[in-house]
Amino acid sequence: MKSPMAMYRSIAVDLAQRIVNGEYSVHEKISGRSLLASHYNVSPETVRKAIALLKVKNVVSVSQGKEITVLSAENAYSFVEHYKSTDSVDSLHHDVEQLLQQKREIDARLENLLTDIINYSDKLRNLTPYNPVEVEVPATSHIIGHKIAEIRLWQHTGATIVAIRRAGDIIISPGPDAIIEPLDRIVVVGNHEILTKTTNFVNSPL
Repeated sequence: MKSPMAMYRSIAVDLAQRIVNGEYSVHEKISGRSLLASHYNVSPETVRKAIALLKVKNVVSVSQGKEITVLSAENAYSFVEHYKSTDSVDSLHHDVEQLLQQKREIDARLENLLTDIINYSDKLRNLTPYNPVEVEVPATSHIIGHKIAEIRLWQHTGATIVAIRRAGDIIISPGPDAIIEPLDRIVVVGNHEILTKTTNFVNSPL
Protein backbone atom coordinates (compact mmCIF):
# COMPACT_ATOMS: atom_id res chain seq x y z
CA MET A 1 0.00 0.00 0.00
CA LYS A 2 1.37 3.40 -0.99
CA SER A 3 1.81 6.16 1.55
CA PRO A 4 -0.30 9.34 1.11
CA MET A 5 2.79 11.15 -0.22
CA ALA A 6 3.49 8.41 -2.77
CA MET A 7 -0.19 8.36 -3.76
CA TYR A 8 -0.57 12.07 -4.58
CA ARG A 9 2.73 12.05 -6.41
CA SER A 10 1.58 9.02 -8.45
CA ILE A 11 -1.66 10.81 -9.33
CA ALA A 12 0.28 13.90 -10.42
CA VAL A 13 2.55 11.78 -12.61
CA ASP A 14 -0.45 9.97 -14.11
CA LEU A 15 -2.20 13.24 -14.96
CA ALA A 16 0.99 14.62 -16.49
CA GLN A 17 1.41 11.45 -18.54
CA ARG A 18 -2.17 11.78 -19.81
CA ILE A 19 -1.37 15.34 -20.90
CA VAL A 20 1.74 14.08 -22.71
CA ASN A 21 -0.34 11.34 -24.38
CA GLY A 22 -2.82 13.92 -25.65
CA GLU A 23 -5.77 12.90 -23.48
CA TYR A 24 -5.81 16.49 -22.27
CA SER A 25 -4.88 19.30 -24.67
CA VAL A 26 -3.21 22.57 -23.78
CA HIS A 27 -5.81 25.06 -22.44
CA GLU A 28 -8.30 22.22 -21.88
CA LYS A 29 -10.12 22.07 -18.56
CA ILE A 30 -9.53 18.96 -16.43
CA SER A 31 -12.33 17.45 -14.34
CA GLY A 32 -12.78 18.96 -10.89
CA ARG A 33 -11.24 17.58 -7.75
CA SER A 34 -14.31 15.60 -6.73
CA LEU A 35 -14.48 13.74 -10.04
CA LEU A 36 -10.74 13.11 -10.00
CA ALA A 37 -10.96 11.89 -6.40
CA SER A 38 -13.69 9.47 -7.46
CA HIS A 39 -11.67 8.37 -10.50
CA TYR A 40 -8.54 7.64 -8.44
CA ASN A 41 -10.51 6.43 -5.41
CA VAL A 42 -8.77 8.88 -3.07
CA SER A 43 -9.78 11.86 -0.97
CA PRO A 44 -10.21 15.34 -2.55
CA GLU A 45 -7.30 16.49 -0.36
CA THR A 46 -4.99 13.96 -2.04
CA VAL A 47 -6.09 15.25 -5.44
CA ARG A 48 -5.55 18.85 -4.27
CA LYS A 49 -1.94 18.00 -3.36
CA ALA A 50 -1.39 16.29 -6.72
CA ILE A 51 -2.73 19.34 -8.61
CA ALA A 52 -0.63 21.67 -6.44
CA LEU A 53 2.46 19.69 -7.44
CA LEU A 54 1.60 20.11 -11.12
CA LYS A 55 0.84 23.81 -10.61
CA VAL A 56 4.27 24.45 -9.08
CA LYS A 57 5.88 22.95 -12.20
CA ASN A 58 3.64 25.03 -14.52
CA VAL A 59 1.94 21.96 -15.92
CA VAL A 60 -1.53 23.25 -15.00
CA SER A 61 -3.10 26.38 -13.56
CA VAL A 62 -5.88 26.58 -10.98
CA SER A 63 -8.36 29.45 -11.07
CA GLN A 64 -10.17 31.03 -8.13
CA GLY A 65 -13.16 28.91 -9.08
CA LYS A 66 -10.86 25.88 -8.74
CA GLU A 67 -10.94 25.14 -12.45
CA ILE A 68 -7.88 23.14 -13.52
CA THR A 69 -6.46 24.12 -16.91
CA VAL A 70 -3.64 22.47 -18.84
CA LEU A 71 -0.76 24.91 -19.49
CA SER A 72 2.05 22.95 -21.12
CA ALA A 73 2.61 19.49 -22.57
CA GLU A 74 6.39 20.12 -22.53
CA ASN A 75 6.35 20.84 -18.81
CA ALA A 76 4.20 17.76 -18.30
CA TYR A 77 6.82 15.67 -20.14
CA SER A 78 9.63 17.12 -18.01
CA PHE A 79 7.60 16.44 -14.88
CA VAL A 80 7.06 12.78 -15.83
CA GLU A 81 10.74 12.23 -16.68
CA HIS A 82 11.88 13.83 -13.43
CA TYR A 83 9.71 11.62 -11.28
CA LYS A 84 10.53 8.50 -13.26
CA SER A 85 14.19 9.10 -12.42
CA THR A 86 13.35 9.88 -8.79
CA ASP A 87 11.26 6.73 -8.47
CA SER A 88 14.08 4.63 -9.98
CA VAL A 89 16.60 6.00 -7.48
CA ASP A 90 14.16 5.56 -4.60
CA SER A 91 13.50 2.00 -5.70
CA LEU A 92 17.22 1.23 -5.84
CA HIS A 93 17.76 2.74 -2.39
CA HIS A 94 14.89 0.63 -1.08
CA ASP A 95 16.29 -2.56 -2.63
CA VAL A 96 19.77 -1.84 -1.23
CA GLU A 97 18.37 -1.20 2.25
CA GLN A 98 16.40 -4.46 2.12
CA LEU A 99 19.49 -6.41 1.06
CA LEU A 100 21.60 -4.77 3.77
CA GLN A 101 18.97 -5.64 6.37
CA GLN A 102 18.94 -9.25 5.18
CA LYS A 103 22.74 -9.32 5.33
CA ARG A 104 22.71 -7.92 8.89
CA GLU A 105 20.22 -10.59 9.93
CA ILE A 106 22.26 -13.36 8.30
CA ASP A 107 25.49 -12.06 9.86
CA ALA A 108 23.82 -11.94 13.28
CA ARG A 109 22.54 -15.50 12.92
CA LEU A 110 25.96 -16.71 11.77
CA GLU A 111 27.69 -15.00 14.69
CA ASN A 112 25.23 -16.52 17.14
CA LEU A 113 25.70 -19.98 15.67
CA LEU A 114 29.49 -19.77 15.73
CA THR A 115 29.43 -18.40 19.27
CA ASP A 116 27.25 -21.33 20.31
CA ILE A 117 29.70 -23.73 18.68
CA ILE A 118 32.59 -22.19 20.60
CA ASN A 119 30.73 -22.05 23.91
CA TYR A 120 29.56 -25.65 23.66
CA SER A 121 32.75 -27.07 22.19
CA ASP A 122 33.28 -29.40 25.15
CA LYS A 123 29.80 -30.86 24.77
CA LEU A 124 30.21 -31.27 21.04
CA ARG A 125 33.61 -32.90 21.27
CA ASN A 126 32.21 -36.37 21.85
CA LEU A 127 29.31 -35.94 19.46
CA THR A 128 30.93 -34.98 16.16
CA PRO A 129 34.22 -35.49 14.36
CA TYR A 130 34.20 -31.78 13.50
CA ASN A 131 34.52 -30.53 17.07
CA PRO A 132 35.93 -27.02 17.50
CA VAL A 133 39.18 -26.74 19.40
CA GLU A 134 41.30 -23.79 20.55
CA VAL A 135 45.02 -23.52 20.02
CA GLU A 136 47.10 -20.69 21.45
CA VAL A 137 49.63 -19.09 19.12
CA PRO A 138 52.92 -18.58 20.99
CA ALA A 139 54.92 -15.39 20.50
CA THR A 140 57.63 -17.41 18.75
CA SER A 141 55.30 -18.97 16.14
CA HIS A 142 56.22 -18.67 12.49
CA ILE A 143 52.64 -17.62 11.64
CA ILE A 144 52.78 -14.38 13.68
CA GLY A 145 52.16 -11.34 11.48
CA HIS A 146 50.83 -13.40 8.58
CA LYS A 147 47.36 -13.35 7.06
CA ILE A 148 45.17 -16.42 7.46
CA ALA A 149 45.32 -16.95 3.71
CA GLU A 150 49.13 -16.94 3.82
CA ILE A 151 49.63 -19.60 6.48
CA ARG A 152 47.65 -22.22 4.47
CA LEU A 153 46.45 -23.90 7.66
CA TRP A 154 43.98 -26.22 5.98
CA GLN A 155 46.59 -27.48 3.53
CA HIS A 156 49.00 -28.24 6.38
CA THR A 157 46.59 -29.58 9.01
CA GLY A 158 43.11 -30.06 7.57
CA ALA A 159 41.81 -27.47 10.08
CA THR A 160 39.66 -24.44 9.27
CA ILE A 161 39.73 -21.28 11.40
CA VAL A 162 36.21 -20.25 12.44
CA ALA A 163 37.11 -17.69 15.11
CA ILE A 164 39.95 -15.99 16.98
CA ARG A 165 39.97 -15.20 20.69
CA ARG A 166 42.04 -12.08 21.29
CA ALA A 167 42.39 -10.20 24.59
CA GLY A 168 38.94 -11.20 25.77
CA ASP A 169 37.25 -10.55 22.43
CA ILE A 170 36.00 -13.07 19.91
CA ILE A 171 36.48 -12.41 16.19
CA ILE A 172 33.84 -14.54 14.50
CA SER A 173 34.56 -15.92 11.04
CA PRO A 174 37.75 -13.94 10.40
CA GLY A 175 38.40 -13.35 6.73
CA PRO A 176 41.46 -14.45 4.76
CA ASP A 177 43.11 -11.07 5.35
CA ALA A 178 42.93 -11.31 9.16
CA ILE A 179 46.45 -11.19 10.64
CA ILE A 180 47.56 -13.59 13.37
CA GLU A 181 48.93 -11.88 16.49
CA PRO A 182 50.97 -13.26 19.42
CA LEU A 183 48.92 -15.15 22.03
CA ASP A 184 45.86 -15.33 19.77
CA ARG A 185 43.75 -18.40 20.47
CA ILE A 186 42.57 -19.68 17.12
CA VAL A 187 39.37 -21.73 17.09
CA VAL A 188 39.45 -24.41 14.43
CA VAL A 189 37.24 -27.24 13.24
CA GLY A 190 38.19 -30.45 11.51
CA ASN A 191 38.64 -34.16 12.25
CA HIS A 192 39.93 -35.75 15.44
CA GLU A 193 43.56 -35.09 14.50
CA ILE A 194 43.35 -31.30 14.18
CA LEU A 195 44.31 -30.50 17.77
CA THR A 196 47.64 -32.28 17.50
CA LYS A 197 48.36 -31.16 13.94
CA THR A 198 47.39 -27.53 14.53
CA THR A 199 49.30 -27.33 17.82
CA ASN A 200 52.44 -28.69 16.17
CA PHE A 201 52.02 -26.35 13.21
CA VAL A 202 51.55 -23.11 15.14
CA ASN A 203 54.31 -23.98 17.62
CA SER A 204 56.90 -24.17 14.86
CA PRO A 205 59.37 -21.35 15.56
CA LEU A 206 60.03 -18.35 13.32
